[in-house]
Amino acid sequence: MKSRQLWFTGPHSVEVIEKELDVLGARDVLVRTVCSAISTGTEMLIFRNQFPESLTLDESIEALSAQAVRYPLQYGYACVGKVEEIGEEIEPHWFGKTVFSFQPHCSNFIASPAELVPVPADIDPSAAVFLANMETAVNFLLDASPKVGERVLISGQGIVGLLTSGLLAQFPLAGLFALESIEARQRWAQQIGVNGVFDANQKDAMTELRNQLRLTEQNGGADLIIEVSGSPDALNLAIDLCGYAGRILVGSWYGTKIAPINLGERFHRNRIQIVSTQVSSIAPENTGRWDSARRFEVAWEMIRRCQPEQFISHRFPLKSAGAAYELLDKNPVEALQVLFDYGV
Repeated sequence: MKSRQLWFTGPHSVEVIEKELDVLGARDVLVRTVCSAISTGTEMLIFRNQFPESLTLDESIEALSAQAVRYPLQYGYACVGKVEEIGEEIEPHWFGKTVFSFQPHCSNFIASPAELVPVPADIDPSAAVFLANMETAVNFLLDASPKVGERVLISGQGIVGLLTSGLLAQFPLAGLFALESIEARQRWAQQIGVNGVFDANQKDAMTELRNQLRLTEQNGGADLIIEVSGSPDALNLAIDLCGYAGRILVGSWYGTKIAPINLGERFHRNRIQIVSTQVSSIAPENTGRWDSARRFEVAWEMIRRCQPEQFISHRFPLKSAGAAYELLDKNPVEALQVLFDYGV
């Protein structure tokens, strides 16, 4: 059987290539993809040739771990499909099952059951395709440990930022605020429960944000800032807005983008913590009670509550992949979540 696969063939260049799949093994299954989601942040780093060559694409994902970061390459990690064939040693219950898989964009693929996450029967494929991003948002909260009565600021309201805001809106916080310059995303943030959304480029808006964070008062400033804007420049603003002994959780993946960070003024004297978070592993302090299965379980429940399919702004057939990436590259204001539909 042949598979239509998306390949990044060079900077600002993608192609859909038809390739023959391997023969189905006794312990493998064949999945036909229903839809897959573009991970805007990471995939645009690859599209723009901003991914560090010193790293593998993702050692934690079987389908990507063997690939070096050089063109041509495959990428993507949010596929939902149906199991159409099973190997002779596979349990019969896998046949016909809807599954999520951390696979590059392709029309069908062969995988072992260990690489698949069964989709609950009450969750539509268009919602299930958000599992990877929702798992990331859940991981942010595990690492951030938000506390009752805290003032929390999210920098960036792309998909991961919105999902994170949606989860935090369920907490008994003193205030949940966001930094975002795109008007459509500002509206989405307010709709899901953010108390105030501010454009960092607008002086009056930033004055109001500082007032909301009570920066001029004792114990003022944000207790927790989660940085998911994708811009390393945002870290300096986060330091300026963070309160004494506050936490800045960096969820963005900057690739090769760098920016100078001012660690000589408020940062040093205010004991501000800057901590990285990454979904490919679970923080050591949580591994005694948490594993991937538990995190997936929580992510599915958060998908039910937050209904992330509402954030889908565009759908493209795989053959129009070039237009999808061009949209995200040239007109990101118009796009929020872009999906590939495979006509199943």
